[in-house]
Amino acid sequence: MIKHVTDANFKKATDHGVTLVDFWATWCSPCLMQAPILEQLDQEMGDQVNFTKLDVDKNQVTATEFEVMSIPTLIIKKDGKVVERLIGLRPKALLKQKLQQYLK
Repeated sequence: MIKHVTDANFKKATDHGVTLVDFWATWCSPCLMQAPILEQLDQEMGDQVNFTKLDVDKNQVTATEFEVMSIPTLIIKKDGKVVERLIGLRPKALLKQKLQQYLK
């Protein structure tokens, strides 16, 4: 299950293991198209990867800290450090490949 994170719990929720953070908003059509792809990946890889979503409208401090200018922005973190940043709608195969390289 994808965890919704906020400014208040972001650091704690994303500081260990491999985490994918989806910076999104309810009004963003590409974000809404990305959501089912992330749900599928969570079902397939959720035991290895921490999938999180952060609503940029409600959590502007974190969105600003990570310089999110366009959404969806997907950030992959490993043990709290950003290792990959993807902007725009991304296909499942690409995301899976990117995540798998950080599980090694």
